[in-house]
Amino acid sequence: MAIDGKVIAGKNPSLVLNHFDNEERKIINTFSSEWYITNGGSKIQIGRSSFYKFFVMCPTENYKELFNIEREIVVIFSNYELFEARSLNTFDYVCQQFPNLRIEKICFVLISRDSNIEEKVNDLIKREPESQIVIPFHYSELISIKDNYYLRNKFKNNFYNRDLFAFNSPLKKDIYFFGRTDLVHKVVNRHRSNENSGLFGLRKTGKTSLIFAIQRVLKKQGGFSVFIDCQNTSFHMRRWNRALYFIIQEIKKQNKLSIKLSNEELYTETNAATYFEKDIIRIFNKVYQKSIMIIFDEIERITFQVSPTEHWKKGLDFVYFWQALRSLFQKLNNVFSYLVVGTNPKCVETSMIEDQDNPIFSQVPYEYIPPFDVSQTRQMVRKLGNIMGLKFDEIIYSKLVEDFGGHPFMIRIVCSSINEIAKFERPVRVEKTLYNKGKVNFNKSYSNYIEMILTVLKEYFKDEYEMLKFLALDDINSFNEFAILSNEYTNHLLGYNIIDENNNQYCFKIESVKQYLLDSNKYQKINLSVKEIISEVSERRNQLEPKIRTIIRTVLQANYGQRDAKNKVLDIMGGKRKEKYNSLSYKELFNPNTVEIYFDDLRKIILKYWSSFENIFGKDKNKFHSNFDTINKYRIDAHAKKINNEEFMILRLCYSNIEKQVNNFLD
Repeated sequence: MAIDGKVIAGKNPSLVLNHFDNEERKIINTFSSEWYITNGGSKIQIGRSSFYKFFVMCPTENYKELFNIEREIVVIFSNYELFEARSLNTFDYVCQQFPNLRIEKICFVLISRDSNIEEKVNDLIKREPESQIVIPFHYSELISIKDNYYLRNKFKNNFYNRDLFAFNSPLKKDIYFFGRTDLVHKVVNRHRSNENSGLFGLRKTGKTSLIFAIQRVLKKQGGFSVFIDCQNTSFHMRRWNRALYFIIQEIKKQNKLSIKLSNEELYTETNAATYFEKDIIRIFNKVYQKSIMIIFDEIERITFQVSPTEHWKKGLDFVYFWQALRSLFQKLNNVFSYLVVGTNPKCVETSMIEDQDNPIFSQVPYEYIPPFDVSQTRQMVRKLGNIMGLKFDEIIYSKLVEDFGGHPFMIRIVCSSINEIAKFERPVRVEKTLYNKGKVNFNKSYSNYIEMILTVLKEYFKDEYEMLKFLALDDINSFNEFAILSNEYTNHLLGYNIIDENNNQYCFKIESVKQYLLDSNKYQKINLSVKEIISEVSERRNQLEPKIRTIIRTVLQANYGQRDAKNKVLDIMGGKRKEKYNSLSYKELFNPNTVEIYFDDLRKIILKYWSSFENIFGKDKNKFHSNFDTINKYRIDAHAKKINNEEFMILRLCYSNIEKQVNNFLD
């Protein structure tokens, strides 16, 4: 019931509850004290022997505020002593059978007679992270509730304890799929118009989730598709002719078709295209003459020059494979189309392969997967955040796009990071301070995700990766030299939505990527001020010195034992220091807070006992001596010495040499 536009707890006067028993009616009355019961639902049968009942309830203002629920919630009765996972399918059945109900798809209530229902549902959700939020109850606990907050707290526990941002695998359902609906329908419409398509993007841009969404839409429209994972060894280890057979078998298997097809032995290099044509036509007739979309994911796995498999990487397997598919696509009107998906568009960008024409060059219209804009980011973050009790300020949505370039995976991870550090008492407001803490936590704990995302450039586009480093380090001249050399360099970076361009001026679209590159290459930055040079020298020395002390202490003890190792260190110190520190333990000798152990002492120890350290610092003793001496000489942070640019470059090289050796040993 609504008063002044607000929903009040109670029951719809026209509610029909005849199909519920007395116990179930008492439970409905319990819910009606805090919800508005709108629809009595019905008794439904699933399979031959499973019967369930359900009703529908509308959230009152408290529940709307707590969980951002506007639509009605389905409540399902499972009148069985033992809960089975298939009971959860009842919700999907209700949604399909009663499409006119305005149902909230992200959650539902399950009332079971199984005394362990809560534990079993929670275990199931852990194994199925894409499942809806299920609020489990036992029949008995809803009959006589004495705590006025019991229902509300039960909802809170099940809503706020789930991290809905923490999805690492491709999304197979619509529930948590956001922001790509237009692109999905665009690809589907191209297929229905007998056109092929290509989609490319960085890792974790949601390519495979997009594929699953495309397949769901096709299925709803009565269409057919097949998903070919090119990184499956059963596919890319096959030669081109047997790969065609693999596709045919997957179409049959994935669409559960009962049909007799040609044997694999017939798919010889000479006859593979002929038998593929016969088999695809048989399938086409079997599926009511509806065009089949053949989807190739991870297309670079069968792409020339970049495939991990020799016969695709070299030779003409790629050419023969696509010659067969392209010629049959043109010959068999509206029988099938193909969608190629991956990180590297090389397969459609390169015109010649081994002096042969690339069959799909300029034949497959392709695009890069666009990033989320502020509106799409808001839709996803607000929906999931509110359900978890995270109330994001409006400004945060634009900050997420600015800092993470609309990259949906990174946005989810930083929001998951915010969820980790937010107080348990919910709802909680996510404003600038909490957002910045989450971003710092992301940069500290999840930088490996950025490295993984940039792997595409490191593997396939090394020049473009170097360009990004130049741009991050403000070396604009070096960046522009590449940009002027060929549009292809900037086209990839613009296509992947890493950078933006305005009047030939380039900047990062993903600030977190810029920061990652800056942190990873900060000692390569050029045109530093005197203050910045001093800061770098001080920072590198302060990081390096304790590591070298640790190495010396560990190696000497391992080779000579604590007693002899202590004497050797004291001998290097000599004079008053030897006498002063003689009573200290071996370990204490390396504590700079209590002992005057100089940087040059470390050099002397290593050189005197070089045979113990040469496996760490290399065979060239003179080179080590030179590197170490240069580092010790230019202590400009401590002695205000001047250093010119050439000397600073040499000093940087010396630091890099020693740092690499030290870190390799300690890691």
